[in-house]
Amino acid sequence: MLDYGKEAVRYDASRGGEPRAAAAADAVLSLLPARTRSLLDVACGTGLVTRRLAARPGLRVTGVDAAYNMARMAAERVPGAVVLGDSRRLPFPDGAFDAASAVWLLHLLSGFDEAAAVVAECARVLRPGGVLVTTVDKAASHHVGSDIDEALAGRPVRPPVDAAAQVARHAAAHGLVHEGEARFIGHGQGRSPRSTVEDLHRGWFTSIPPDGPLARRYAARLAELPDQDVHRPDPRFTLHAFRKPTV
Repeated sequence: MLDYGKEAVRYDASRGGEPRAAAAADAVLSLLPARTRSLLDVACGTGLVTRRLAARPGLRVTGVDAAYNMARMAAERVPGAVVLGDSRRLPFPDGAFDAASAVWLLHLLSGFDEAAAVVAECARVLRPGGVLVTTVDKAASHHVGSDIDEALAGRPVRPPVDAAAQVARHAAAHGLVHEGEARFIGHGQGRSPRSTVEDLHRGWFTSIPPDGPLARRYAARLAELPDQDVHRPDPRFTLHAFRKPTV
């Protein structure tokens, strides 16, 4: 798994930057009830999305992230509104927020128990009537039917921790009801063969040891593809919203 403390300095440039952040924030905001006045952005990263969420008039946004370097960058973008903390044990009291967002988080967790813990914590800090918005099926979003997908076919994959049905079960276990969904384009995240090889050797594909023979085998397949620096289509990400009942 990537070290997100070290990854902070290159994170934005390698993940689509402002266009992707704008698309993500707009999609999150589209799922919030009009009455929403406070939002917790869980695993806020460098704060690029957080800053755009905070730009909505009348919305007070707090960011939280476990990686110090990520949180430091977010604090520069949203001064006074970022806390260092673990999403599995959020440092906030019960019912503190009208809404919570967890964008590109659940897929990073080590297993279903961790994902369940994060959903449980988000449910805990929501007020009755509050909404949790989270990305689901992150890995599947990157399958765009390209030649890169074909070259990577057959690679070992772990069961997706953020599978939509599984996330819905976690939410239901804590009384959250499915409220809606939205999709948005991951601008700048379309893969090229060369960038995919780099990701292989950086540990982006968590089931493939970055320095092992399997990584070298898939790298060789990718090296045979045409247009090494041409990016294939951008992924389309999915957000699901879950509401905490008022009763």
